[in-house]
Amino acid sequence: MTTIARRSFLQQIAGSSVFAAVSKSFAATSTAKRPNILFLTADDMNYNALGATGCKIRDITPNLDRLASEGTRFTHAHVTVAVCQPSRSVLMTGRYPHRNGAVGFNAIRDDVPTLQESLAAAGYLNGIFAKVEHLTPRTKFCWDTVVEAAALGNGRVPSLYYQHTKQFLEAAKAAGKPFFLMANSQDPHRPFAGSEPPKAGKKAAKKKVIAATGVSRTIQPDEVEVPGFLPDLPPVRREIAQYYTSVHRCDETVGEVLRALEESGLEDNTLVMFLSDNGMAFPFAKTNCYLTSTATPWIVRWPDRVAAGRVDAANFISGIDFTPTILDAAGLPQIAGMDGRSFLPVLRGEKQDGRDLVFTVFHLTSANNEYLMRSVQNAKYGYIYNPWSDGRTIFRNESQAGLTFAAMREAAKTDEKIAARVRMFLYRVPEEFYDYESDPCALKNLIDDPKYAPEIARMRKAMLEKMTACDDPLSQKFRPVVR
Repeated sequence: MTTIARRSFLQQIAGSSVFAAVSKSFAATSTAKRPNILFLTADDMNYNALGATGCKIRDITPNLDRLASEGTRFTHAHVTVAVCQPSRSVLMTGRYPHRNGAVGFNAIRDDVPTLQESLAAAGYLNGIFAKVEHLTPRTKFCWDTVVEAAALGNGRVPSLYYQHTKQFLEAAKAAGKPFFLMANSQDPHRPFAGSEPPKAGKKAAKKKVIAATGVSRTIQPDEVEVPGFLPDLPPVRREIAQYYTSVHRCDETVGEVLRALEESGLEDNTLVMFLSDNGMAFPFAKTNCYLTSTATPWIVRWPDRVAAGRVDAANFISGIDFTPTILDAAGLPQIAGMDGRSFLPVLRGEKQDGRDLVFTVFHLTSANNEYLMRSVQNAKYGYIYNPWSDGRTIFRNESQAGLTFAAMREAAKTDEKIAARVRMFLYRVPEEFYDYESDPCALKNLIDDPKYAPEIARMRKAMLEKMTACDDPLSQKFRPVVR
């Protein structure tokens, strides 16, 4: 946002209750040093893609592993919706998609307050690197500094992130302001490093540039472990290797941003959070409601305030909790109407009730195809409701591009087990229930197993309670399922 536009925004909200509350809080604590916020995001990085979260590839994410060792990592962390723009809109509003307006690749409603509005009113310098078009309308996000993906090598050149981070931090110091910087890597989003882009068209030319961006290390097919929800076929293994090459480059981007922060001298007063906006862009992950769709590698580092080297395996946190937590950490009032709540007490090592499960949703793909899904997960089980599944409607998403799904379809011609997986992916069933503790890849649907009927009933009830609490328009259709 330009200086003039930002001034105009502040004038517009000057009479609002939000601005009054923030201004009062800011004035009362003007002598206190507010924390800086560095928010690092990956694009489509699976929750178990880090060395710290279980990836067995040697030195795949040394920078993120170091960050985890210096802070607290959550085992049960989830985004609220497993696709880019809706996921990020939830993060910055603390509201479910149907309550902020961004159910797909569209803008939030003008009447929905954002985290950036509160931070701007409190005197923060707001900056964003890449993924700018995934938070709209831009007037609601009060950016003082905007660095588009094109200036960052399509969001994939670590050295450029270092340069722009250094410039932004110098500007914050010169202005004497606390900062909020959202540095978004566009790795490991498709097209993966080393992948072959389409051969024709303007869009293909752009993708070719992205795919050709240099890497310092190329992961080989024999280094990777194919996820259990995919068949171990040579083309699949090759594409998984390309994906992990992009994961490694993302880690280098994180390392370069953190290097600039360390050199700035602002590190000790900076709260750093890292997460991925959703799971990997492969079948049964991104744009779904499985464990591997919404689980995210969430790390929090805040020197002398958040325990270092701690793994929280007890509490569920979610994308809707991000804005409330940042406001709490900054000493700013909560925004009325949010669905999430601050997990700052958990970061302090305190007990917080109601963190034993997570509610996740899905509405629209990037192609604007509607596939309504809802899910609840706890530490052991996961329940998914797919009202779109009618035995005729075919599921289509970006994960069907590239090598993996084509290989699955080819193998399905002679392998009935793979054919069954392809059918499940394309048509789904109205209800799914998994024991994620023993089956994290969701290979065995237990919905019709009478042994699990009591637990399924409890999960349905828990989902209806969540849907009712946030006025989910799908709740009326779901009630008969619960009964």
